[in-house]
Amino acid sequence: MRNLSTIGRLFYGTAIAAMGALTMYYRDFPYMLLPPKHFWLNDHILLVYLSGALLFLAGACIAFEKKLLPISLLLGTVLLLIFCFYFVPYELMTSSRYMHFGQWENAAKELALAGGAFILARRRVASLGTILFALTIVSFGIDHFLFAKEAAGYIPAWIPYHLFWMYLTGTALLGSGIAIILKIRVPLIAALLGTMILIWVIILHIPKVIAAGAGDSGGEITSAFLALAYCGTAFVIAGVGKKWP
Repeated sequence: MRNLSTIGRLFYGTAIAAMGALTMYYRDFPYMLLPPKHFWLNDHILLVYLSGALLFLAGACIAFEKKLLPISLLLGTVLLLIFCFYFVPYELMTSSRYMHFGQWENAAKELALAGGAFILARRRVASLGTILFALTIVSFGIDHFLFAKEAAGYIPAWIPYHLFWMYLTGTALLGSGIAIILKIRVPLIAALLGTMILIWVIILHIPKVIAAGAGDSGGEITSAFLALAYCGTAFVIAGVGKKWP
């Protein structure tokens, strides 16, 4: 299990670095990093490049375990602040559907990344990171049930019984998140969760990235690296095991 923690850190760091690189390449923030129509930010291209460069450096430091604790703590804090003081006010003030569970999907993705960073920072904030990550995993599981028919088309055509797999994976996400929160066989559950998400990366996300090709504005690539970050976070939890604070 110890090796899983290293693999998880590499996955998470690579994902964050890739999002930074995508930010600079497309001169725009990843779709889940900030709410849509983020007003004045894109008009300041230097801010976009600076943010992308800092994300890339943070991811590289995490992947290569350089200044891991302060970098992870800083990254998690920034992501959590964006969630609290940007996503939440934005949804409450600009959307008439803020009571709709699915409206908060991108905010949950932001929160999951923050949780992953706090987990890598260890010490006291690791417990907070675990709870944040597990709660978002639970929310993703609920999404699988609420939007099963709409999302079923995302499953490759060669896999039969799309709705069955949507409900099964939704159940797995729900069960995993709840088990991690309640500290029920956490290393095993987290390892299984990470493995399931890694399979999604291979059979779902990578083919989507290839199919999107040059016409993709970065959305499919970002989704693939997001899944890799979730996989990495789960593997870190599994790798730490009983030594968890």
